[in-house]
Amino acid sequence: MQVLRKLLFPISLVYGFIVFLRNRLYDTGVFSSKSFSTKTICVGNLSVGGTGKTPMIELLVRSLGEEFQVAILSRGYKRKSQGFLLSTEETSVEDLGDEPFQLKTKFPEITVAVDADRRNGISQLENIIKPDVILLDDAFQHRKVKPDFSILLTAYDNLYVNDWYLPTGNLRDSKREASRANVIVVTKCPADISQQDRASIAAKINIASDQKLLFSYLTYNADLKGTEVTLNSLKGKNVTLVTGIANPAPLAKYLHSVGLTFEHLKYSDHHFFSDQEIAILREKECILTTEKDYVRLQSKLPKLHYIEVKHEFLEDGKAILEAALNQFMTKTS
Repeated sequence: MQVLRKLLFPISLVYGFIVFLRNRLYDTGVFSSKSFSTKTICVGNLSVGGTGKTPMIELLVRSLGEEFQVAILSRGYKRKSQGFLLSTEETSVEDLGDEPFQLKTKFPEITVAVDADRRNGISQLENIIKPDVILLDDAFQHRKVKPDFSILLTAYDNLYVNDWYLPTGNLRDSKREASRANVIVVTKCPADISQQDRASIAAKINIASDQKLLFSYLTYNADLKGTEVTLNSLKGKNVTLVTGIANPAPLAKYLHSVGLTFEHLKYSDHHFFSDQEIAILREKECILTTEKDYVRLQSKLPKLHYIEVKHEFLEDGKAILEAALNQFMTKTS
């Protein structure tokens, strides 16, 4: 695969030129970016692959949800519905998409909507819900909307500054577009990342004076959800880890670190499981999966457990982010 990606380098040059031209047309006003009266916070990345967008949206909901009326707008990737859809108690994971459904399940009091047309989605939410703030999930590259506040995520082991355009690399947008972010978060860092390593990354990213650079790592809840068991209680059992996410490596590494032995079945990101795959999984003694995969599998499999994940910031990173959010939310338009 790596050889093939290198052979496709000429295509990546064409892709990079198209990305440059598109951004240039927005920058010069040939294409318009629309602002809205409702405050908008964008969470996204420049590269394809997992950077922890959904846990970041969850963090924002917890930070803002008690004081403000929050709505979440997502594309609803691989959903089976079309157009704008506002979630209800009857909305299925197939209609909403796995990540929006996960968010609605975890935060039932929060409005969750999906629409590939972000402009229309925001307008619909303004007319129907009138929230205080709309969280735009995975929308950094969607320049038809000009968000009021942007959080850009980049994974420690795949920094956008070291990446290249698709299909040779994983970049779907220009590195220069990082200048539009208010906050850049390096996610999935080692919990014991050194000051020297952080300084090296900071030098590479080279933020502007009005930007903030934060570092976070993932933590996993050893008390598994789905049933009342713990990771420790699964030791010695025939465990199958089922993942349909972009980058399962950090989770697998964590499980190995706590002494869990398991078979790992990897599927593509946002994978919807076929009847044949479900039949195979039903033969497994014990299945451990991610929260995103759980919402697609919970009605189909017994003996299913999932492990919660969340961002933890190094040093005073969380306080810095919350202060920036508070300043943004209290600032008058």
